[in-house]
Amino acid sequence: MDNLTAARRTEDIALDLLKFIASTTNVSRGTGGGTPGFTGGAAPKGDDQVAHLLELYGKCRQAVEAPAK
Repeated sequence: MDNLTAARRTEDIALDLLKFIASTTNVSRGTGGGTPGFTGGAAPKGDDQVAHLLELYGKCRQAVEAPAK
């Protein structure tokens, strides 16, 4: 397996891990619903959510690329 194929595989695994974490922890969801004025805080802005997901993706790549112990 050449380096390009290995890198693509690593990126795919990291992306799948990101999807799993985001879906099971509702990371990508805002705080919707509830009584107006009593939502417990402002919903995160789109840019903040994107930044958080990109940070999480970086952590997923590090986890996937880390050597096995």
